[in-house]
Amino acid sequence: MLTYPLPIAFLREELLQFIWAHRYYNQVTLYSVQGDPLQVIAPGKWNKDQGPDFLNAQILIGGILWVGNVEIHIYTSDWYRHRHHCDRRYDNVILHVVWSHDKQPPGNAAHLAILELQPLVANMLLQHYAMLMHNAGELACSWQLPCLSPLAWLAFTERLAVERLCRKADEVLLSLQAAGNHWEEVCWWQLARSYGMKVNAGCFEQIARSLPVKLLIRHKHCIQQLEALLLGQANLLNDEFTDSYPQMLQREYRFLQHKYRLPVLKQRPAFLRLRPAAFPSLRLAQMAMLLHQKQHLFAFITETEDLASVITFFEATANDYWHYHYSFNDNTSFQPKKLGKAATAGIIINAVIPLLFAYGRYKQIPEIQQRAIDWLSQIPPEQNTITRKWVKAGISVHNATDTQALIELTGNYCNCRRCLNCAIGNKILRTSGAT
Repeated sequence: MLTYPLPIAFLREELLQFIWAHRYYNQVTLYSVQGDPLQVIAPGKWNKDQGPDFLNAQILIGGILWVGNVEIHIYTSDWYRHRHHCDRRYDNVILHVVWSHDKQPPGNAAHLAILELQPLVANMLLQHYAMLMHNAGELACSWQLPCLSPLAWLAFTERLAVERLCRKADEVLLSLQAAGNHWEEVCWWQLARSYGMKVNAGCFEQIARSLPVKLLIRHKHCIQQLEALLLGQANLLNDEFTDSYPQMLQREYRFLQHKYRLPVLKQRPAFLRLRPAAFPSLRLAQMAMLLHQKQHLFAFITETEDLASVITFFEATANDYWHYHYSFNDNTSFQPKKLGKAATAGIIINAVIPLLFAYGRYKQIPEIQQRAIDWLSQIPPEQNTITRKWVKAGISVHNATDTQALIELTGNYCNCRRCLNCAIGNKILRTSGAT
């Protein structure tokens, strides 16, 4: 457990920049270390690139208005330690804001006004920051949830969902380059990845990349050949089979592999800890049926207006053999292996919508991007360990926009302890730092 007051080693410049930017310090009767009265007219623009931390600040020092930059450090001597005295970019600094003043730096900062923050910051803010940074629980901020107003939470979740979409769109556009700007190929890669779910996503994408769309089109009228290609490239036809159907697929695959000189893939999809309905053998068979029954996957996605039609489009049922199997050499009671609602929603969330959003951005068509965002809000919320954790903490979820936002929040904010960039963390620190 941390003790208070907090040791200075605990502090980071990022926190001090945050405090300065939002004025979370006592602004009444400020004085510089040199004894001059000081008033912050404007803290400046936070600079996230090289150079001083804040640009174009306006500071009244000793009755004179100064316009220039502000640099922030833990210690005053950090100016020399960071070699700012040798950097001309710091010549326009008008105020050196520090947590603890230890000694006046030499050179170009010898007469620089210094403001010491330590006596001006509420200890409660530091305590709450420490709890956010060092809370060993699943959610560092759980003791304050829910803390945002409904309107603020709505705005934050929408921002997070779009951030996630933009990041996924970036990945799609990188794949587009690798595919020689062939959107249908990228669509196939994305769909295959999503069929593999989290466990087998990489493996399924590797399979898709080894089987070009133009090759699959040649065999789309024969479901057995499509199954042979997909299951064979997944290394699921290498075993000794007693059943005639996998034996037939094995012969078919060996012929096609030799004919097209297909690359040998080393990876084999995982079955461990997966429910039978999610077995990779069954998912590959459902992919084969989608390719067999549907045409122009990418064109359909980009040209379809309503989400219901997209959901129906992806409701493929595996071939008759799979009515009695989840994998080879196992026999089950009759059950048509149709892709479930949750699995279909997962494919649309993780493949279709990012693909559509990326296409809209690539073509600079805002209407298509908005359609992707609208579809996300029409899909029921996802059920997984991340979303259940937030629901347990008192956060309500209504649709996939909410759950995608929570996944983004967990992965790129909470796990990285980016509380200073989070609306929840900002709210907690703003409340505790109010003066």
